[in-house]
Amino acid sequence: MSTATLSILIPLYNEEEFIVELLNRVVAAPLPEGLDREIIIVDDSSTDDSAELAEAFIARHPDVRMRLLRQVPNRGKGAAIRKAIDAATGEYGVVQDADLEYNPAELGKLMGPLLRGDADAVFGSRFLVAGETRVLYFWHSVANGWLTLLCNIASDLNLTDMETCYKAFRTGLVKTIPLTSERFGMEPELTIKLARRKARIYETSISYHGRTYEEGKKIGLKDAFEALWVILRSRFTSQIYKGPVPTALETLSVAPRFNRWMADTISPWLGTRVLEIGAGMGNLTRQFCRRRKLYIATDSHAEYVDQLRMAFRHRPLVQVASLNLENEADFRQFDTPLDTVLCLNVLEHLEDDAGALRRIGNLLRPEGRLILLVPCNPNAFGSLDTALGHHRRYTRTQLTGLVESAGFDVEAVLAFNRVSTPGWRLSGQILKLKTISALTLKVFDRLVWLWRMIDSKLPWQPMSLIVIARRK
Repeated sequence: MSTATLSILIPLYNEEEFIVELLNRVVAAPLPEGLDREIIIVDDSSTDDSAELAEAFIARHPDVRMRLLRQVPNRGKGAAIRKAIDAATGEYGVVQDADLEYNPAELGKLMGPLLRGDADAVFGSRFLVAGETRVLYFWHSVANGWLTLLCNIASDLNLTDMETCYKAFRTGLVKTIPLTSERFGMEPELTIKLARRKARIYETSISYHGRTYEEGKKIGLKDAFEALWVILRSRFTSQIYKGPVPTALETLSVAPRFNRWMADTISPWLGTRVLEIGAGMGNLTRQFCRRRKLYIATDSHAEYVDQLRMAFRHRPLVQVASLNLENEADFRQFDTPLDTVLCLNVLEHLEDDAGALRRIGNLLRPEGRLILLVPCNPNAFGSLDTALGHHRRYTRTQLTGLVESAGFDVEAVLAFNRVSTPGWRLSGQILKLKTISALTLKVFDRLVWLWRMIDSKLPWQPMSLIVIARRK
């Protein structure tokens, strides 16, 4: 049986009384069959013997995958969790506090929806009907309820316990989310950014054995105010993807009407056995896969491939595969004759665009159709293109010549999205911007009904060209 790994992430600060017993319980915790564990402890510059005790525990258990990382100077729980996430190698991760408030024996319960492929993240709720919960501070409960309510408003979720420590997740997903909170603001930040990334979040009941302040509880009123600020910041920030800027597909995830416009333009040319290259998060896959006998969604980014597999696992006619256009070996996995290959906003990212087109041709049956969308007009190239990783923008003559030299007959060349050209040139060539704000895109998306009416009547060059070609 193939195995996966759960990375158990333990932020540690001044818990010498509890850390050894906690590690004993984590090592002994039952996990579902086929799931291994690695334990990553991040000591946040403890002033007691916590780190030394953890180090000695690791030395006594050489058969268990455990690491102790040091964070200097003291920065807070959120910073320790970020460090642990960066070091995690497992397919799944879960945060485990270094005290005994949460019971590691329930880790397996959290993993159920993840292992079934139903969830991208699972929160352990202290307020769902569960086994045991210690009755403690009233005002803490009130504050927790209000913070959860505000977080739900900001993220459009219906969580019962946002502040829970127990958050399990697909590690590959969380590694692509930029997290900045240093202290307990990590809880609302991770929650809201998961929601904005359209992650599927589940809750499951857990027991809770809270501590009093005399017993070492660290969270306080200051952290409640910090959480309010983090909720506001995380709701409106554009930083929900790691990297200098989102890719084009990530950016367009907030523009469903624009995606529908693009899909309506392309759909009449689609066949019934389709392969999509660069499917990303599936923004257009959802539009195109209906009424097909076979639809293969591919991407070169491992996290996107995982997201696609999760999103379409219940669609029997949709397959998902990893495909890098610059890797010849990736093409050998496809032995099903295809009548259509979709390649949208991909070719401009490749050094060898001619070689990629020849390899695409080998995927198609004779007379199979290539649908290619690329950015138009080299004179519009600017800082936005550079930030998005574009090597070039194409002229109509250049593009048709490239496609024909790769063994295709061009059927049609469609101009698409003239309306965006002035704004693109202003942003990328005059203002030298490196990203387009989500607010700007949402406003643009609201007016797509108007753009569709006037686009073909505008006198300047379009943002994109769509080539329809058949394999010779």
